[in-house]
Amino acid sequence: MNFLTRHINRQELSIVWVSLFIMVTGNFSFFGRVLDIYPLSLANLPFLASVFVLFFAATLFVLNLIVFSRAGKWVLAFVLFASAAAGYFMDTYGAMIDADMLTNMLQTNTSETLDLLSWPLVLRLAFLGILPAWLMVRYSKPNRGFWVGARSKAWLALLSLVLMACAIAPLTSHYATFFRAHKSVRFYANPTFYIYSVIKLGRETLKDNTPVPMKPTATDSKMVSQGGPHKLTILVVGETARADHFSLNGYPRNTNPELEKIGVLSLKNMWSCGTATAVSVPCMFSDLPQKAFDIGDAKNRENALDVLKRLGVQVLWRDNNSDSKAVALRIEFQDYKKSPPNTHCDSECRDVGMLVGLQDYINKHANKDILIVLHQMGNHGPAYYKRYPKQFEKFTPVCKTNELAQCSQAQIINAYDNAILYTDHFLAKVIDLLKANDDKYATTMAYLSDHGESLGENGLYLHGAPYAFAPDAQKHVPAVLWFGKNNRYSIDQFKRFEDKRFSQDDLFCALLLRFDVETSECKVDQLGTER
Repeated sequence: MNFLTRHINRQELSIVWVSLFIMVTGNFSFFGRVLDIYPLSLANLPFLASVFVLFFAATLFVLNLIVFSRAGKWVLAFVLFASAAAGYFMDTYGAMIDADMLTNMLQTNTSETLDLLSWPLVLRLAFLGILPAWLMVRYSKPNRGFWVGARSKAWLALLSLVLMACAIAPLTSHYATFFRAHKSVRFYANPTFYIYSVIKLGRETLKDNTPVPMKPTATDSKMVSQGGPHKLTILVVGETARADHFSLNGYPRNTNPELEKIGVLSLKNMWSCGTATAVSVPCMFSDLPQKAFDIGDAKNRENALDVLKRLGVQVLWRDNNSDSKAVALRIEFQDYKKSPPNTHCDSECRDVGMLVGLQDYINKHANKDILIVLHQMGNHGPAYYKRYPKQFEKFTPVCKTNELAQCSQAQIINAYDNAILYTDHFLAKVIDLLKANDDKYATTMAYLSDHGESLGENGLYLHGAPYAFAPDAQKHVPAVLWFGKNNRYSIDQFKRFEDKRFSQDDLFCALLLRFDVETSECKVDQLGTER
């Protein structure tokens, strides 16, 4: 302590105390996962102590880099508040605050944000975020003079590096295993990982903003008429549904009673591009495969809907979710998240409301091929109990709070499955609409969820985990097909593909092939193969 007071000045002392405060109050998830790997015992105690020292020192080093001058106390105040929020979401939902998660948070609308509010969140932000942030602004003082501050920051940087070296050096074999075999654990380090994620997202957002011309895709594409009636296809983009909770895929609960009666094909081995809407939705419509996909580039690149519009298909996007994630920027977009135009609204606007007036739209464009995309609210969490009307509450008791940790896993699953049951009803209504047009069109319904969801398995909830570490529950998604009588193919002909592995990478070509588009980018035999 004498060293600190002699060599470390006011602002850097504030960094030390803030780092220690966050390590103690904001890292329950991080240390909980460390203890899962290295249980508390006499043998593991030296390594556990060194982990604390290492990440404390890393926090000192990072904050020392970003906190300076008179603005320093405001930066520390923000870090205190943000760390309290990050700690809550990591502890409550098992969330990892990476760049994709931050992007998803920035694109979340007001109703989705309200679903996350709870008294435990408010109290945590108040006592571990707002109060210490206020104390920091009120009592922290900047250093006296530039050189005094520079010398102090140099000493703190040196101290941080020495502490890190002392923590690692005696236990290098432990750390070699820890960092190589348990990479995902450090994603819970608060605040270092979310600060890294903020910087990464900022760098991607602020990179060269010079307007980029729209890059065309499938430039050799052309429509090859096969004769017969015009095509009418409705693509339903689902939200947060997981494949293993569809009874069509063998789930023991009957969550698809209406679809089972209709006779549909379920593609049981479908995988998503990402684990969050902000990534999966633009990725599934892109010609780029998941491994090469970049959100920023996608905004300046034609997607499947752009290609079809260019070739004369009438394309419409109706949205009962947050938005199209930039997919529908150049086609007709209709927002059905509010009333009007959605006439099926109670506690929130329902997906079936997107069907209202759709027949009039079809009639208006009777002389063209039509593609309609319906973007569901679906199973968006954590308030699953809000995602369906009361009459669909078949599985009880249900979790009726957004504080999922307060409910049993059975209650969470009940609410989630009721929302799947409502999606089943919605898809049946979509098929009814298509059947009413079956004499005039070659009709098709396709359903594909954007990503899956964790429901408490291994303490993980919701979605948005880094793709490489995300469980299958967040990546294995349901996909359902229905064909009308005027299609060249029948459901029976496609049965042989129900267990074939597909991914959202296949949607781009599937849509183009559906509308008889020929292009060197897409061949039937390429579907289901890695690109």
